[in-house]
Amino acid sequence: MKIAIIEDEQLHADLLAAYLRTWAEKNGERPDISAFPSAETFLFAWQEEKDFDVLFIDIQMKEMNGMEMAKRIRAEDEETAIVFTTGISDYLEEGYEVDAVHYLLKPISEEKIGMCMDKIKKRRKTENFLLVHHGEEVRKLPIERINYVEARGHGCVLGISGQNGKDKGENGGEFAVTESISELEKALFPYHFVKCHRSYLCRIAGIHHIDKKEIFFDDGSHIPVSRRLYGEINRAFIEYFRKL
Repeated sequence: MKIAIIEDEQLHADLLAAYLRTWAEKNGERPDISAFPSAETFLFAWQEEKDFDVLFIDIQMKEMNGMEMAKRIRAEDEETAIVFTTGISDYLEEGYEVDAVHYLLKPISEEKIGMCMDKIKKRRKTENFLLVHHGEEVRKLPIERINYVEARGHGCVLGISGQNGKDKGENGGEFAVTESISELEKALFPYHFVKCHRSYLCRIAGIHHIDKKEIFFDDGSHIPVSRRLYGEINRAFIEYFRKL
């Protein structure tokens, strides 16, 4: 689990890191904990590798405050757990807007950090992620939101289910990665992805219906199905939902 502490007061950052390590020892976790003294320094690191699992963000920081930073993160990443640590409750309503897991008022306690991490760990158990390369970046994508994989050029495009199926990018629409379709087929096989065309994989759980030429997903997106594989895909679709 990769955790970032964004806090401009060194004492609070050190205390939070100590509480997190205590929780990790009790729960058999081996977290990678990094501390950043400002929103700007964290965003610089985040642009390089967007693979953080949990962010502990102090709201009251100089220059860019923590809430503004969190909104920038949420514009591109809906999955990373966000926890606010602050001395005031003025931003509580805005915390809901960015889907914060917790809003902790200082002084923070070891007990509250433990409860917070227990909640995050429980939520993570129900999610599966795929690590992919997007240009020079490494991204973590929730597998349950990938509808299909399309081989395109020297890499692939992933069809991501979002709140708006017309959105383009990691939060919905098409997302380009450098992995080959054979690499992704192997990685996604345990999650009920099957080949439905020579250039496509589809996630059975995301299918809404199938006709002779196309597969339609719950968000309205659709891809072709080959005549040769139609019968096999149709059977897999029916069997999957019968088991549920």
